[in-house]
Amino acid sequence: MGTPDFAVQSLRRLVEEGFDVVGVVTMPDKPIGRHHDVLQSSPVKKFAQEKGIPVLQPEKLRDEAFLAELNALKPDLQIVVAFRMLPQVVWALPPLGTFNLHAALLPQYRGAAPINWAIINGDTETGVTTFFLDEQIDTGRIILQEHTPIAPDDCAEDVHDKMMMQGAELVIKTVRLIESGEAKATDQSQFVTDEPLRPAPKIFKDTCQIRWKEHTLKSAYDFIRGLSPYPAAWTPVLANGKETEMKVFRASMLPEGTHPDQGREAGSRLHILLPGGYLSLDEVQLSGKKRMPIADMLRGTKLSII
Repeated sequence: MGTPDFAVQSLRRLVEEGFDVVGVVTMPDKPIGRHHDVLQSSPVKKFAQEKGIPVLQPEKLRDEAFLAELNALKPDLQIVVAFRMLPQVVWALPPLGTFNLHAALLPQYRGAAPINWAIINGDTETGVTTFFLDEQIDTGRIILQEHTPIAPDDCAEDVHDKMMMQGAELVIKTVRLIESGEAKATDQSQFVTDEPLRPAPKIFKDTCQIRWKEHTLKSAYDFIRGLSPYPAAWTPVLANGKETEMKVFRASMLPEGTHPDQGREAGSRLHILLPGGYLSLDEVQLSGKKRMPIADMLRGTKLSII
């Protein structure tokens, strides 16, 4: 059960390892295009169809027709990777249970956007967890965990790609343990430390606005890379006198004590002075325009941050 690219690698590895994947459950096709008259299949659906695996796309997970189809597949085990919250009638169906791959070291970062929030919060490490589903979101008994380093210049896409591969291998290890009857699930209370639990709520457009007065140099830098390239941090700007929005995909911190103009072409950079030093905005996108290096944008645009 999964939808985006993050889930495809786990499905691919299950197929490669010879497991009998009797079906895939994914989101309904999404209308796209100017008139919403074209339907786009999820990455998981596309891969499943390539491999001849039956695909179920329920609008509602409690729908009787869907539950009948799911029961007819007679799954021994269900695996969830980047999908939806399942009702008990679904996750309790298979005899071996249902487990989820979560992109964080539970119980930290329960929620929809664990990769983004770990980077936004300036963490230097995250990880992947497999756990059995229960009634609450991301609270089930933990089966396996592995740690993942976050490099100082990693953006959300970098960490996503690392964890996608690492998570797929953890899925295989977890299935092998369950298959052999050797899986030992541990209550999440055993993983609680003195460190406060941080949530990972869903991210909306308003979440992504850079509120400069609330940031230090480091927190602004982490905020930008934690949302790059999607959904992307943004800030209101004046571009050639017109108020608009600008997404920021890449930024860099100037070394402490460095003046913004030292060693840089005048007029080709945009710097924000924050507590701790200057933040250089390196790659941006004005609303309705292409993503580009800041130097290219400034050649034809007079820009100021609002």
